[in-house]
Amino acid sequence: VSFHIKQLNQLKKLRLNQKKQIKIETDPNQPFLPGQASIYVKTWGCSHNISDGEYMAGLLAKQGYQITEDMTEADVWLLNSCTVKNPSQDVFVNHIKDAKSQNKKVVLAGCVTQADSKNSQWKGMSVVGVQQIDRVVEVVEETLKGNSVVILDQKKVATEEGTKKKRKAGGAELNLPKIRKNQFVEIIPINTGCLNQCTYCKTKFARGDLGSYPIEDIVERVKTVINEGVVEIWLTSEDTGTYGRDIGTDLPTLLWSILKVLPDHVMLRLGMTNPPYILEHLSEMAKVLSHPRVYAFLHVPVQAASDRVLQDMKRKYNLEEFERVVDFLRSNVNNMTIATDIICGFPTETPEDFEKTLDLIQRKKFPMVHISQFYPRPGTPAARLPRVPTEEVKRRSRAITSAFDSYRTYDHRVGEELSVLVTELNPDDSNTMVGHAKSYEKVLVPYNDEYLGRFVNVKIVSATKWHLVGELTSNQKKYPKRIENPSLLKSSKKSLSSSIPSSSSTLSSSSSS
Repeated sequence: VSFHIKQLNQLKKLRLNQKKQIKIETDPNQPFLPGQASIYVKTWGCSHNISDGEYMAGLLAKQGYQITEDMTEADVWLLNSCTVKNPSQDVFVNHIKDAKSQNKKVVLAGCVTQADSKNSQWKGMSVVGVQQIDRVVEVVEETLKGNSVVILDQKKVATEEGTKKKRKAGGAELNLPKIRKNQFVEIIPINTGCLNQCTYCKTKFARGDLGSYPIEDIVERVKTVINEGVVEIWLTSEDTGTYGRDIGTDLPTLLWSILKVLPDHVMLRLGMTNPPYILEHLSEMAKVLSHPRVYAFLHVPVQAASDRVLQDMKRKYNLEEFERVVDFLRSNVNNMTIATDIICGFPTETPEDFEKTLDLIQRKKFPMVHISQFYPRPGTPAARLPRVPTEEVKRRSRAITSAFDSYRTYDHRVGEELSVLVTELNPDDSNTMVGHAKSYEKVLVPYNDEYLGRFVNVKIVSATKWHLVGELTSNQKKYPKRIENPSLLKSSKKSLSSSIPSSSSTLSSSSSS
């Protein structure tokens, strides 16, 4: 695991100076050897959650714990949950039951337990909150002793130096040890929480209101991971478009600050933004997305194309505003790729409302669409509304999927020469590797270990609904020698081919972003 002495000293100081009191239930009969246990880390959900899991694994490994992918040999299961939909929570709960049946020690993390802390299903179990991931070592150590520890507090920082007034922080420090799922890809949270109150969303209960990291902290993290050999950086949060509104800045200002320190061999990918918070920055965002070191890609969820349904969802925009974002970026950014999300069967959605959503997909022909059936999340306003019949929800989901499957968006690329950044092995074909072009199209290239973490020039020879296939050209650009950093992660084929979820693959049916 990669770390710096300065960062570790800061971490030790942080842990020694913790002022929060935590409730610990003790079992004196349990043996305990700090750092002498193996930990199985399982994460579900979004890229923000994945980053949290990578940080927790890094902190534990730095303390001497062995991180294992074999759940049967692990002494402790660290389960990092996602609360977006019922199925993801059900899988999480089933893992808890499996762990108990195998007499494993369990530590729970993520949005499910943060949003529903009093749920009897994890009463008496150890829980680490989404803003307290830097204290995971404490929680694991106490759990190994037989104790039950719950730390769910929000982090606060001073709004002005020398004053007692505080605001919500972005979360744990960014420059902590980390074990990445993919050693070439770094996920950096730029803020946590959001400014919306969507009636169907349970994540708000967990991540809360907006809390942004200072620009200087994010830029420092960018410089650190570049020195560690990272070549692709994802900026993530529950809504990147809201970044900085709580600290007197904005997203374009952050992006230009990052680009000042980004070398030619590193690409930047921006995460999901909701329409209301990108509208006022459209011109500046088009300039950023046109920059050669930034993927011309943006994930902008629409959820529904009916203004009435959007109002019932409390989405804070209408269809015209969403289409303005899409049309402006497509007109002002070359080969702009926009992904979107659809919820089928929201309780107040009529057949006529749904037809508007179907029409939007057919007109805009998004290359990436995340299609989800509505799930009533306990405690949300939408969960109290009368449901659309299940069979009708499934029919709408199939109709949207069919509309998406009816068109192709990559065929025009055949014959073009593209520069592709290769970051992972292809889990479905050992003869090819996976990279992305400037517009974030997924491109398969012939296997060669030397390509990992580097740009290659390819000619596109074929296209499918999901990806492009390229052959290497003779004119390969020279880039700096790849940084080999074995302390980041063992570069096994397994680790690089089972990497973080890629938005280049369109998810359908019950999937989400």
